[in-house]
Amino acid sequence: MANVAVQQSALASSSSPRLLFALAAYRMHARQRQSLEARRTKMKATCIARVYSAAKAGLALLGLAAVFSFTLLALDREALLKGLAPLPADLFGAPSITAAGAIQGGASETLLSREQRALAEFIAKRYRIANTAAASFVSLAYRAGEEHSVDPLLILAVMAVESRYNPVAESVMGAKGLMQIIPKFHLDKLGDLGGEQALLEPEVNIEVGTQILREYTRRFGDPEFALQMYAGAVDEPGSQYAAKVMAEKARLEPVRQKARKGSEQSA
Repeated sequence: MANVAVQQSALASSSSPRLLFALAAYRMHARQRQSLEARRTKMKATCIARVYSAAKAGLALLGLAAVFSFTLLALDREALLKGLAPLPADLFGAPSITAAGAIQGGASETLLSREQRALAEFIAKRYRIANTAAASFVSLAYRAGEEHSVDPLLILAVMAVESRYNPVAESVMGAKGLMQIIPKFHLDKLGDLGGEQALLEPEVNIEVGTQILREYTRRFGDPEFALQMYAGAVDEPGSQYAAKVMAEKARLEPVRQKARKGSEQSA
């Protein structure tokens, strides 16, 4: 019995250091795991913070880009309106229209300037376009009409029917601009004016459109047939296109006559 007790005591004595070592190793391993978990948590938090900062910066850049884009659109619109400013009408003896789209009133205002101003105001209101644009179109129509011996009201009426005074209008048939000119049929008139793309410029479009009207009128000697030819609708029953243009011209005529009478009375 005594030998058994001695053996058990010796076994306990020999096992105790091993147990303590194992316990210490477990505790060290646990602390290492806790430290590793803490580092991982810290790294995750850092990554999340970086991602959040990057997303925030990206959204800020998108916001700045949007503001910049809207600013450019506003500037482009202003530039377009400025680009529609009328050319000096005194090239053929008529007064110019101001950049604001209104002709200066007063004693110095002439018959022609008052007439153009009245027409521009009527067109701007009827077709809901800027006064500046309407004034420019009227001024250019009077200039082209004077140069090519075409009634400016007829030119304006064609613009109204063809594009409703939209200078960048384009049809599925390839017609362009205010007077809806198809470039391939009139390349001879575009050579010295900047080519096909220049038709989106009001001055060029009105110049070429007026030349076409004069050419067809002189060739066929019939204003109605000339208009049908202009529209490419020679076989159209009842000459409906010509009727639309003449009806629009008839709407403009009283405006012109009223302005003329007003000028005569004030004189």
